[in-house]
Amino acid sequence: MTTSDPIADMLTRIRNGLAAKHPKVDVPASRLKTDIAKILKDEGYIANYKLTEDGTKKSIRIYLKYAAGNVPVISKIERISRPGCRVYVGTKGVSRVLGGLGVNILTTPRGVMTGSSARKEGVGGEVLCQVW
Repeated sequence: MTTSDPIADMLTRIRNGLAAKHPKVDVPASRLKTDIAKILKDEGYIANYKLTEDGTKKSIRIYLKYAAGNVPVISKIERISRPGCRVYVGTKGVSRVLGGLGVNILTTPRGVMTGSSARKEGVGGEVLCQVW
């Protein structure tokens, strides 16, 4: 099955895995999704991720992270730019998520990065998603 929005599919799998208290979720692999998983790990929203290969099918295994009392670390993860409605921001338009408590993930000419690092480097791009 091919999906028209693979990023939204990845975020939904993470959201559903957290709701069902699963320790891990598998997502079909792509370079963009791997970059998003790396940012989520670096920012402390997921425990870890690794690329797995089952025959010809490559996937990303994302290990979900829970706080004390089995509460998910990610309280909300949402897609911003969709295939039907792309959302681009300039250098000055990169906003803060929840006053700096959350993180937005952008794809820029310098690669996939968080909103704060895009502000530091002075680049804009497409806002993929927000996490908090």
